[in-house]
Amino acid sequence: MLPKTLTATLFLNLTQPPLLFRSSSPRPTSFVRVMSSESTQRVFQLKHDPLTGNSEWVIIEDQNDDVPNFPNHQHLLATTSYLDMLNDSPRNTAFRQAIEKTITKPCRVLDIGAGTGLLSMMASRAMGGEGFVTACESYLPMVKLMKRVLRVNGMERRIRVINKRSDELHVGVDVPSRFDALVSEILDSELLGEGLIPTLQHAHDSLLVENPLTVPYRATTYGQLVESTFLLKLHDLHNNEASASDGICLTPTGLESVLGIKRQQYAMHCDPIGKEIKLLSEPFKIFEFDFWKRPESCGETELCIKATTGGSVHAVVSWWVLQLDREGTIYYSTAPRRTNSTTSTSSVHWCDHWKQCVWFVPGSGVTVSKGEEVHVHATHNETSISYSLYAKGLKTEVLHHGLKAGDLHLVLSPERAAIYGDKEWRLLMRKAVESALKGKSRPLCLITDDSVFLPLLAAHLSEESHVISLFPGLMERGSQYLQAVARSNHISPDRIEVLGKRVKQLTINDTHNKKVDLLIAEPFYLGLDCMLPWQNLRFWNDRTMLDSILASDAVVIPSRGMLKACAISLPDLWKSRHCLNKIEGFDHTVVNSTMGACGQLPGSEEGPCLPYFVWQCGDFDVLSETFDVMEFDFLKQISQCQGRSQVKFTKAGVCHGFVLWIDWVMDPQNSYVISTGPGHTQFPYEY
Repeated sequence: MLPKTLTATLFLNLTQPPLLFRSSSPRPTSFVRVMSSESTQRVFQLKHDPLTGNSEWVIIEDQNDDVPNFPNHQHLLATTSYLDMLNDSPRNTAFRQAIEKTITKPCRVLDIGAGTGLLSMMASRAMGGEGFVTACESYLPMVKLMKRVLRVNGMERRIRVINKRSDELHVGVDVPSRFDALVSEILDSELLGEGLIPTLQHAHDSLLVENPLTVPYRATTYGQLVESTFLLKLHDLHNNEASASDGICLTPTGLESVLGIKRQQYAMHCDPIGKEIKLLSEPFKIFEFDFWKRPESCGETELCIKATTGGSVHAVVSWWVLQLDREGTIYYSTAPRRTNSTTSTSSVHWCDHWKQCVWFVPGSGVTVSKGEEVHVHATHNETSISYSLYAKGLKTEVLHHGLKAGDLHLVLSPERAAIYGDKEWRLLMRKAVESALKGKSRPLCLITDDSVFLPLLAAHLSEESHVISLFPGLMERGSQYLQAVARSNHISPDRIEVLGKRVKQLTINDTHNKKVDLLIAEPFYLGLDCMLPWQNLRFWNDRTMLDSILASDAVVIPSRGMLKACAISLPDLWKSRHCLNKIEGFDHTVVNSTMGACGQLPGSEEGPCLPYFVWQCGDFDVLSETFDVMEFDFLKQISQCQGRSQVKFTKAGVCHGFVLWIDWVMDPQNSYVISTGPGHTQFPYEY
């Protein structure tokens, strides 16, 4: 526990943003596997440099050792959800109980997506070391780690490890015969996103006996209709921006679908916004998937849901319940606390790898009265579930809300949609750019990032300006969008020019032999919505490379970045990231360093900084004053930065880490500052 008077020192040296491998899935998908003539396996892993925006493929080779031999291998696995899954005690216990209950005699067991081999070891132990267990894992770094775990637990000779996708296995070639039992956990928050259906289809067609034993036995998805102004802000850009009254319209009438979020389910912990959610129905069953038989690729169901109270249906919140045994005595649920659900016997707990899912109802929602029926049409394909809703009042009146993803020209994340619809953010941006344009005649404005708001804003505020946007991520799509909405914003399309060039290729010829008067960015780069805060310092690198074409009195927005921090207690997140010991009796201490676990490790082996929406991290409590870590001066060229800060704790508690974020100072006078720190739930701040 930390006394209130304790003062600590934090030192940080930042030269370049780190090269991180990023995956929201527990099993990274951006890799390709090939075999050399010497049968040495190679994996090509995609590595992204956020400083320059460049990506490259790096080779991971299997040299028949169990120690990962690729650069930054800790970062590679620490940014996945493996550690969080292994720290999920209710999950581990439920699978152990179900495996011990299901596999009661020696047989042939297949574990698909084996990870560290935990379920394989459970199956082998349940058979008393007899039987035949095959662990199938496609991700080479994980295979290397699994072999170490098996060796530590004396299981390396009892479990055969195959480094392939399960749909690459062939009976008589890779395995001698079909399997009697399947143990597997290839589920994401939506249930289907990791390829559950095609995996089960191939397994039943080619790898399993008829009527096999399976753990889990069945999965059922549930949903609930909700009203929430918070969720409305995350998707209804057209109506939200109407309140800004700043003369800029990103989604003009008649072109509402030109910009918006993708119509899909979004993983989200709903308990933190429980007070902002109004339940409009009881939970209802949607789909049921049996693991013990071959599933269909597609399905649909028509549900008639009675509203328990009046309101506007803004979203469908969904979750799933696993029935792990045939008899239905062992369950695991991802349901939120406020569902009034009796669909699961498992206790509610926080974990990061499985959340609820939110499907946003297009527009401002469906208005319903108490007792009125809402028709929900749910469909699924091999990897996702989608919905359409309509409510019937009079027989002649049908309000239908359905939108195809193909209708959208540009897709935003829900967080970005909330930012663009936020009138305070837009007002601050307007004031900063308006101030920068004062006194400038026929200014040349260069927008270096993927902002769709700033080109329209700069052109709107100065009728004499010429605006050039680089759109490094959006590229041609960004150009098509601006062409579509410019006239609706009373802007001649020829006043906004989009260059299909990278910053390093830009010359004075591209700016028509005129130097840049105003260099602007939000900053926002496509694909970096939920990355570490300093990874948006790509703007500083861009500004440096553009130095030769900047006018001597050029205004740079933002002018500075302030890396800030505060000490925080995060018991739920800490529990999901802490060092592993034994899991259901199996030693996992060998994975701690590679997976970037917290605590009980030397400082040199601690995991990297990881990006989180802290309001999504369960319980948390700020323990210190906010303090400055370092300053980035964008008026100058990029340089090495370092900072030393004193942390004054204002509250007693357990400090689990430090939250870091950047405050973007938009002008030299510090008049306009955009903060991404605590209290700003639409912005990611980091742990």
